[in-house]
Amino acid sequence: MIPSSVSSAPKTTRVRVSVTAHDPISREGVRSQLRRHPEVELTEDSGPAAVALLVEDVLDESALARLRRVVRSEGSRAVLVVGTVRENELLDVIECGVGAIVWRREATAQRLVQAVLTTAKGGGDLPSDLLGRLIGQVGRLHRGGAEQPGSALGLTPREVDVLRLVSEGLDTAEIATKLSYSERTVKNVMHGLTTRLHLRNRSHAVAYALREGYI
Repeated sequence: MIPSSVSSAPKTTRVRVSVTAHDPISREGVRSQLRRHPEVELTEDSGPAAVALLVEDVLDESALARLRRVVRSEGSRAVLVVGTVRENELLDVIECGVGAIVWRREATAQRLVQAVLTTAKGGGDLPSDLLGRLIGQVGRLHRGGAEQPGSALGLTPREVDVLRLVSEGLDTAEIATKLSYSERTVKNVMHGLTTRLHLRNRSHAVAYALREGYI
């Protein structure tokens, strides 16, 4: 007779995680950290993931575009591992679908797994210094700060600079020279603000900025 005490242990649900980085060393480093933990199942380059983990040095326009693209294409929440986040970028990052932010200098295997599991459950996981800054931003918005130029719910200072030059009739190359940006950055700024605010084109964007008092 087969002993009745023999039973299979309940299976732990593993969280499927994709890892994206701007360089292969960072990507493989994070995958190596996560691979040792049974709670995490790493996806290959294709395939759905519950959590998208992105590794960035700084949050420039290209990094934000990658973040939006990954979250949109995979329909997943995100963990962002980053070197620094400026205050005016914080709400933009949260609105992109980021559930957790981990500083690169603190990105140990244990810290990454904690962020992934919290995000997979729909929770939030921010460094304490960022949490304080986020609370401060939300408080300012409730006090009317959303109407001030540079608010994350409207236009950022960079977007205002670009739109001001667009309104003066400068083309992409001229704006890039004036602001010491690349032409690609200028295009990314315009694409980001028109997409986020559901504006049809440059003229519509300038009209919006004028109406809202940014320029």
